[in-house]
Amino acid sequence: MDTRLQARLRDELEAERASLVADLRAQGADPDSEKVDRIAVDQNFADSAQASAERAQTLARIAGARERLAEVDGALARMDEGTYGLCEVCGGVIPEARLEARPMSTRDVQHASA
Repeated sequence: MDTRLQARLRDELEAERASLVADLRAQGADPDSEKVDRIAVDQNFADSAQASAERAQTLARIAGARERLAEVDGALARMDEGTYGLCEVCGGVIPEARLEARPMSTRDVQHASA
């Protein structure tokens, strides 16, 4: 892989990581554990079902951000290990266009749908 491309993708991944960490903290979640300190819900709701729905939506957003953070951390770790850009199934090279579109890719196009 072209070193300039990998450097650019690393910068993108690190920026994505910083954004995800900030988002998790803003939602009251610890980005380094499963802990959630607080979930901000409008306490003036007369309808507890609405408050519960809001809480569930926030927890879903937190789960999604944590999943994406794990993917980003995995990509950064593969860069450090020298295995970035290799398919986890067959060991073949993941096309650069795929990595540019989705830098966290762990599989080539052939194995992505498996």
